Amino acid sequence: MFGSSKNKETNSKNSGASPAANSMALNSLVTGTTIEGQLESENDIRVDGKIKGSLNCKAKVIIGPSGKIDGNVTCVNAVIEGHFEGVIRVTEVLKIAGTATVEGEVHTNKLQVDNGAVFNVSCTMGGVSGKSKKQAKVESIAKERVSA
Repeated sequence: MFGSSKNKETNSKNSGASPAANSMALNSLVTGTTIEGQLESENDIRVDGKIKGSLNCKAKVIIGPSGKIDGNVTCVNAVIEGHFEGVIRVTEVLKIAGTATVEGEVHTNKLQVDNGAVFNVSCTMGGVSGKSKKQAKVESIAKERVSA
């Protein structure tokens, strides 16, 4: 009944699956939690606590109303309801809620900013790369000088 070999086979097959393989996985940093350093995530992450450092996410980043990130963020999609200060690179859509405060540098493909949001940034839209246009131009000029 409880210890049948069929159940054991099913459990052993599932036990090798990693939680990251679940497309519905969500990491959560709750209110009152502070992390300093570098974070990496394969799945969505919601931040209601505080991060000081860098966050590299291969999915969606959600900064809740009580959440705060001070540093660099790279992700596919993002929703900011709380506070962000630093450099954010979003390959698809960045949504800024009316409760948000965003300061720094934004690189995104598409942007939505709701009424009431504080949005004090330099912003580059339409295709996001790892380098800003200014940085790429400086590197291009340096290459030309070296080859001349």
